[in-house]
Amino acid sequence: MQMRKFGQGFQVSCLALGAMGYGTLTDRAGLIATLRGAVERGVTLIDTAEVYGPWVNEELVGEALAPLKGQVQIATKFGWDIDQQTGAHRGGLNSRPAQIRASVEGSLRRLRIDCIDLLYQHRVDPEVPMEDVAGTVRELITAGKVRHFGLSEAGAASIARAHAEQPVTALQSEYSLWTREPEAEILPLVEGLGIGLITYSPLGKGFLTGKIDPSQSFEPKDIRARTPRFTSDARAANLALIEGLKAIGARLGASPAQLALAWLLAKKPYIVPLFGTRSLPRLEENLGAASLALPEEDFAAIDALSQAFPVEGARYPEDIMAYSGR
Repeated sequence: MQMRKFGQGFQVSCLALGAMGYGTLTDRAGLIATLRGAVERGVTLIDTAEVYGPWVNEELVGEALAPLKGQVQIATKFGWDIDQQTGAHRGGLNSRPAQIRASVEGSLRRLRIDCIDLLYQHRVDPEVPMEDVAGTVRELITAGKVRHFGLSEAGAASIARAHAEQPVTALQSEYSLWTREPEAEILPLVEGLGIGLITYSPLGKGFLTGKIDPSQSFEPKDIRARTPRFTSDARAANLALIEGLKAIGARLGASPAQLALAWLLAKKPYIVPLFGTRSLPRLEENLGAASLALPEEDFAAIDALSQAFPVEGARYPEDIMAYSGR
């Protein structure tokens, strides 16, 4: 597995595994096997968050990775208003310093580690100055409880303010063949500051795998059930993007998922795609992107296809988009 290096000396595998969808534990053994299988195959960064569950996800990741300490880095997140006694999600944001400290103590306990490798603010909290957030994380770094500071879905101004207080190692932001908004401001900024970009939903919440069609239904708890980009009509319109990828993939012997990930890897040397999967076969398929060297003409063809494609539907429901810092 190739490695990529960000500012502050943070080095990770070129592909990372997100455990967001591991909150339902009907197949706990299978999920643990997938997490351990990722590390065994060279993935060095596993991503979770306090809010996933809440807490259930961090507990599962902690159990799965406990035997693999020293082989893997764990990223988690704070920033939502979660009762630190009960785990109840009270709704809304909370990045007050006391909440950050309490969140970190809980995450350390659930993850069964002494230090969090990468700690993100999950969403920018407009009620708390960014200098207070970054300053609190700096104190946690000094105390040896956190190694690196990250932001998630933050806008350019917030990134700059945070970085001035405590160097930001990584930004996590949605970026893919059908979500390219970060190119306008975010990519030039993070490149200039030496910040790595860890891209979540690089496979478009599954759509860019080519395995979702207009007739598929989603469980009510699945966010795609109320996401404009995943209505039946939107999926029908967006399938043309998949067909274009399949045509290119047929020449290269690559799946649409592998092309989507390989495009990101070829786009910038500081990008690490963060994908999610619950199965070892899909894990192995996605990891195949790391060894897929896109010829320059095919990279250009994928890039042009994506750039010109009129994606139908917003990437999130309106209530969630309200928390985006872009």
